Amino acid sequence: MSTIDASFVSARPARRADWLGRAATFCYLSIAAGQLLFTAFILAFYYPASLSGDFAAWNTKPLIKGFVAGDASGNLFFAVHVLMAAVITFGGLVQLVPAIRGRWPQVHRWNGRLYLLSALMLSLGGLWLTWGRGTWLNLAGAFGISLDALLILAFAAMAYRAARARRFVEHRRWALRLFAVASAVWFMRVGYMAWGIATGGAGIGEAMDGPFDLFLAFANSLLPLAITEIYLRADASGTPAAKNGVAALLAIGGVIILAGSVGAWMMMWSPYL
Repeated sequence: MSTIDASFVSARPARRADWLGRAATFCYLSIAAGQLLFTAFILAFYYPASLSGDFAAWNTKPLIKGFVAGDASGNLFFAVHVLMAAVITFGGLVQLVPAIRGRWPQVHRWNGRLYLLSALMLSLGGLWLTWGRGTWLNLAGAFGISLDALLILAFAAMAYRAARARRFVEHRRWALRLFAVASAVWFMRVGYMAWGIATGGAGIGEAMDGPFDLFLAFANSLLPLAITEIYLRADASGTPAAKNGVAALLAIGGVIILAGSVGAWMMMWSPYL
């Protein structure tokens, strides 16, 4: 059975070699390692500057639009946005651990409420930062992040609705979809690093307007969502061949995520700590 989401086990008999479950566990652990690095960076870089009011320190790291003198509301919005990013990143990882759901259901429920609230605030805040503050380099990037925000809002609503109705298998499916799209900002960074390691940065434009940039503007949410959907279908009713194929896909994805996470830590995050 899959460690990443044990809820899909109804009365499924144990199998000797559950490759899909093992691959899902490996992929989850790869994601967790990368997202914990991302959380550590947010806590070490953004939290001290934001909580002390030293917003100008954000600009020591290249940003599309970080601290802007005279833009009090925009700076405050950005501060809340990055502070909540650590909450949703860590909280999402906690929600997917079956042991927490089973042994500490109250922790799962309250963390889930906080996760949904964070998703709501970050998606609405992201839309405002994009279209209200103009935090974008090109329209493809703006539309891509806006699509991701709308998907987050939709999946959060569906996950909440299913939980309220006590349809827990359905709830966990929507929660997995929500996790996939809520991680898009992190997936984008890991995607850039993995692609850069593999190709030397082919197709990346100076203003993030190259072919790969345009692809990743939408793939950062749609690609993880597609893989999540393939996993859900294979785990629920796939043939043995289909399950093994998806297991291979998840294993390869986990390796790519690990490589991209290491690259992101070395190139994007640790140099600014």
